[in-house]
Amino acid sequence: MNPTKTYLDKCAEIFDIVRAQQDAINQVADWFAASILAGRVVHLFGCGHSRMLIEEMWPRYGSFPGYNPIVELSMTFHNLVVGANGQRQAMLLENVPGLATAILRNFYITDEDTSLVISTSGCSIVPIEVAEGFRAKGVRVVALVSKAHSAASATKHPDGTKLGDVADIVLDNGAPAGDAVVEIPGLEAPVAPTSTIGGVLLINSIKAEIAKRLTEAGSPPHVLAATCKVGAERAAEIFNAAYDEHGRRMAKLYEGLK
Repeated sequence: MNPTKTYLDKCAEIFDIVRAQQDAINQVADWFAASILAGRVVHLFGCGHSRMLIEEMWPRYGSFPGYNPIVELSMTFHNLVVGANGQRQAMLLENVPGLATAILRNFYITDEDTSLVISTSGCSIVPIEVAEGFRAKGVRVVALVSKAHSAASATKHPDGTKLGDVADIVLDNGAPAGDAVVEIPGLEAPVAPTSTIGGVLLINSIKAEIAKRLTEAGSPPHVLAATCKVGAERAAEIFNAAYDEHGRRMAKLYEGLK
């Protein structure tokens, strides 16, 4: 067997799954661009390794402000594994009812906002309740899940709800049930997960579509750019402009709190 070829072949299949979702990607980009043009934000939320996709959207090279990345360290800080701040605690916390309400209580949310909630299984309580909290405030919810993995998994939500049940649009990262795709003879479980691959493809497709819409609307975004592309002085100007814009947008999420 050739594990590398197997993995890359599976990833090629995921490209096709993402490619087939272009209509949904365009609709999501329409919604997200409208929020950004209105001076509001797209709220981003995810537990566990979904944090990587939030950081893929913003901030990094090739991205721009307009987002509120909601990343709770207690559910996404994995490198210690055990002991204080370990994985056992993180996995418990992502299924604590009511935590989502406490998280969203920090922000002044309006129906001009939109949201992206990421969970490969779509079965953990906190992401589901975050989505429910957004919907209760009139905010459109886009869920990014693995449809196959979610269908094969049991939800922790007491009402039997899964993330896809409370979303306006569900995007599929294309990962199979179990996420990992390479079977090694003699190993009980497959290795090499794929959900991040599909998730990154979706995130950057949406990002590119939003950039096109903002530019065509006369509001080209401040795209973080490397010095090797625009020079050190211009890169510093863009970074400062982008971070200042982010700060102004975030200020709106606090000034309306009562």
